[in-house]
Amino acid sequence: MNKLFSSFRDPSGFVFTHEGKIYRQINFCYQENYELLKQSGLYQRLVDSKAMVSHQEVVLPLKENNGAYKIIEPLKIPFISYPYEWCFSQLKDAALLTLRIQKEALDLGMSLKDASSFNIQFFEGRPIFIDTLSFEKYEEGKPWIAYKQFCEHFLAPLALIAYSDDRLGKLAQLNIDGVPLDLTAKILPFKARFKPALFLHIFLHARSQKFYSSSSLKSGLKNSHFNKNALLALIDSLESGIKNLKWRGDKTIWTNYYKTDSEKGENCVSYEDKSLSAKKNLVADYLDKAKTVKLWDIGANAGMFSRVAAEKGIEVISMDYDPTVVEQNYWQVRKNGVKNILPLLIDVNNPTPALGWHNQEREAILERPLPDTVLALALVHHLAIGNNLPFVKIAEFFAAVAGTLIIEFVPKSDRQAQLLLQSREDIFADYNLEKFEEDFGKFFLIKEKSGLADSDRLIYLMLRR
Repeated sequence: MNKLFSSFRDPSGFVFTHEGKIYRQINFCYQENYELLKQSGLYQRLVDSKAMVSHQEVVLPLKENNGAYKIIEPLKIPFISYPYEWCFSQLKDAALLTLRIQKEALDLGMSLKDASSFNIQFFEGRPIFIDTLSFEKYEEGKPWIAYKQFCEHFLAPLALIAYSDDRLGKLAQLNIDGVPLDLTAKILPFKARFKPALFLHIFLHARSQKFYSSSSLKSGLKNSHFNKNALLALIDSLESGIKNLKWRGDKTIWTNYYKTDSEKGENCVSYEDKSLSAKKNLVADYLDKAKTVKLWDIGANAGMFSRVAAEKGIEVISMDYDPTVVEQNYWQVRKNGVKNILPLLIDVNNPTPALGWHNQEREAILERPLPDTVLALALVHHLAIGNNLPFVKIAEFFAAVAGTLIIEFVPKSDRQAQLLLQSREDIFADYNLEKFEEDFGKFFLIKEKSGLADSDRLIYLMLRR
């Protein structure tokens, strides 16, 4: 038995792995609530609607099972992601799913005892609830104990993104227990106070926390009486407020990156139709030759080439650092019902670190399941020229991620490389094809390379040494 560190705080049970499979132990202290979850029909209703992971009860010959009432084997999520890696609409969909589950729980005599955004994952293109032990019996007159947590995990970061700046979503990475409401109230513009849901659930909520100590506030809530109708009205207010939050990301050069000259302004990057079609065909061919099953598309933009891979049945993690293009990527995934692309907000120059207690509660991106192939198109010049990374360091990183690399070399003569050099001195004497092949050759064997029509770029298929 190998206990997962991420679940050590829950007295109701914990997650562990055994012989390559994932399980959850349910302790005796949670027996009554677990049985109510099953007998009330709530579990089956949520599973049937694909709102929550399914599980089966199992018996395992374990040496360490003290306090175990039952052991369940839940549906395994292939790739665990975190809220600070999601775009605005992913977080919004996760928030609305949490509120929907709370409503359904109340309808069947239960309630969510916590509303952490970490209880949601993305599976087959949709958010899904994964914490079977988050439910408790509803007590008439009791307020929603998870209300503050919901506001800090969902409403606060969504409001900051919608009213201030896309990049503020990353505050959830600095505050894994939730973005503080007083901080949110300070950052939000004055006009946000005129939105009833934000005024009530953020500004007034933050003020109540300021004037009352945590102990007195907890005591006040305990003695307050919230009937079910009042509780449902609270949920409706949160739901309405979140639905009314709109993403208003600014357009960037990356928004139009793969559009042709006729579709965009003269200052944007150019891609001729012929060149783009050839690039798609070449990438598809290299993916076939690599026999790719799992792919990380790093610097994926809005996911054009992620979709080339997904159409082949490949499981794709589609990464970019720009919230605008990750949002567009997710819209396409949701609109088209794509099940095997997970768009994530990841900056390869500063990948997600391990976080939480002892740096073990939330895994670093490189500690999670790695792919067999990395796709790195139109990226190397940004890393080398834009971020002063030597080719050898870039190659070393990719070799640590996957055994197969499909990478595009963009020469200095390319318009995009020239744009990077416009605002700085050209100190990159080693940025040339010969040095690229020499340094990458230290970690990879170059199996194939091919040019593109109407372009000086080259695309390589490489295998790790």
